[in-house]
Amino acid sequence: MTVSTQRFASDSELVDYFNRKLRLQLETAIAERGHAYLVVSGGRTPIPLFQRLATQQLAWPQVTIVLADERWLPASDAASNERLVREHLLQDQAAAANFVSLLTSAEDPYQAAAVVSDRLAALPTFDAVILGMGEDGHTASLFPGSDELQEGLTTDAAALAVTPKHAPHARMSMSKKRLLDSRQIYFHLSGAAKAAVLDHALAEEDVETMPVRAFLHQQQVPVEVLLASS
Repeated sequence: MTVSTQRFASDSELVDYFNRKLRLQLETAIAERGHAYLVVSGGRTPIPLFQRLATQQLAWPQVTIVLADERWLPASDAASNERLVREHLLQDQAAAANFVSLLTSAEDPYQAAAVVSDRLAALPTFDAVILGMGEDGHTASLFPGSDELQEGLTTDAAALAVTPKHAPHARMSMSKKRLLDSRQIYFHLSGAAKAAVLDHALAEEDVETMPVRAFLHQQQVPVEVLLASS
């Protein structure tokens, strides 16, 4: 199984393509299984996609959306991925979708990991997982150098708590195993810097230095990289 890479001249061209593809994928899942399950990621890159997808005519009550990872902050915090999803995706037509939060009332994610793992384990195979990639080679909240990296790559649990060494906030992240329980994985990337990181990640397989390689080099789930040059 090889990684398919689609390159676009602009972010808008990428969003046009990705919106059409995701809409079809969600429609197909609903028609075949009665419900669609979509995993999304935070950050600024997916906002135009979220805004476009939110306007689509879909059977949104039959769609469940969940985040790949989350900073352990109140959902009202400006840095919260949940806030980002609620403000940009769970709007318009998509306001009727179901959302599964990675947050609990626990003081830290380590206290909440078992509860969140059970919550995620109750969900069936995802139809699509959309991941990003940091310039350090992290994806979801699986960071190089973190004490929890090996756990994230090997655990049977669906989620784990992570404290990055060089990024703010403790996190809750889906594990590699839970993310790979999907019919399709996408990487949504933009810019020359991310293109260079992608090339480096594809050239070697050491997951300790670049955890994103655990997804780019696996043979279980099809991976499509969507990369906009600007």
